[in-house]
This record gives sequence, C-alpha cells and structure tokens, in this order.
Amino acid sequence: MVMLQLRQLVVHPGQRVQLQEVNWSEFEAILDELGEQRASRIAYSNGILEIRMPLPKHEKAKVLIGDMVKILLEELDLDKECFGSSTLKRQDMSKGIEPNDCFYVENSAQMIGKDRIDLTVDPPPDLAIEVDVTSKTELDVYQALGIRELWRFKDGTLQVSLFQNGQYYDSKTSLHFPDFPIIDLISEFLDQAQTAGRSQTLKSFRQRVQGLISTSSK
Repeated sequence: MVMLQLRQLVVHPGQRVQLQEVNWSEFEAILDELGEQRASRIAYSNGILEIRMPLPKHEKAKVLIGDMVKILLEELDLDKECFGSSTLKRQDMSKGIEPNDCFYVENSAQMIGKDRIDLTVDPPPDLAIEVDVTSKTELDVYQALGIRELWRFKDGTLQVSLFQNGQYYDSKTSLHFPDFPIIDLISEFLDQAQTAGRSQTLKSFRQRVQGLISTSSK
C-alpha cells in the first residue's frame, strides 16, 4: 500500500479531491493535520471525505452574504452568534461539514462565550450558508445534522431550503426573514457589488432593509 502525506496533495482553487474509505479516527486526524488556519473546506459522509478549495470570487460572495445576514439581524434587533466556517460533525452519524458561514439566532444564548461547536451537546446552527455547491454529499450532511435553514448560492441565484420532517424543502421565503424577498434581495445586491464595491453595496443594502422594515410596520 502506498502512503501519502496530506501535504503532498495539491487542491487548486475551484477544485476538490475525494478520499474514500476514511474512518472517523482518520477523519479527525486529517482535520488536526489540516489545522484551522486554511482556505480549504471539508465535507465528510459515511467514509467519504471531500477537500475543496474555493475560488476567490466565491469567497467574496460568501463574505458579502454573511455581512448582509448580519445587517438583517441587526436591523431586526435579533441576537446572533456567528461561527463562520466552524467544523460541524457528529461521530454517531459519520457526518462532518464546514459551511462557508453559519449563525445561531434562536439558539444564540446557548452559544455565548463558546469558541467551537460540539454537536453532542450544542444545537446545530439555525442558518448555514454555502456558496457554489456542486456536491450532493454536502446536502446529505446538512440534512443529517438538522440545520434548520440552508442557503446555497450558485450561478448568481440564491436557493433557500428549510428542514422539515427530516428533509429539506425548497422555499421562496426565509424562515428567519419571512417578510423580506430574500432570494431576489441577496442576488440583487451581490450583482450591485460587482460595480459599486463592497462598502457602498452594504450601505445601500442596509438602507433598503430599513425601508422595508418601515413599510411593513405601517
């Protein structure tokens, strides 16, 4: 048997590598070796491990979407705890995933002061975000972990999926922001950022959100 070191694997931006027959202890060892300060993201399900390297444009979209979620929560005066790309994993399910971003909203109070997520005692995040998803493995993992709301952004379109009765259903509205046309809103301002830049786009987004809140309260 030929043994390779992880440092021998080169995953270029926009590509992914899949490893099969990876047991849980090997998965944990790989996470330790990769470390936390890295650009790559992982997905693990039933012995199959994927290591993916996002493109810079996908990272920009991830940051912008996360910033817009924060603005929405702030303007709605909703508490939040942000855990970014923290590893979500359950050994008893043989599942693991690192979203592009994730948030606790309803369960934010339980996560205050914590610097990592332990799903054996902590609830799963209330909202997770994935950008440019191409792997079915990832949806399988999110579903098993019971993430209440999942946003997937690909090819300029936001897809909202809500977890109900053990599986995801596509939705035109967000569970956390039901009074907002969230799919069109996010896509519109991501497009605007291409020409207006991040700062002006987020300023305009906040003004739009404030206007929508003001209109709905009348």
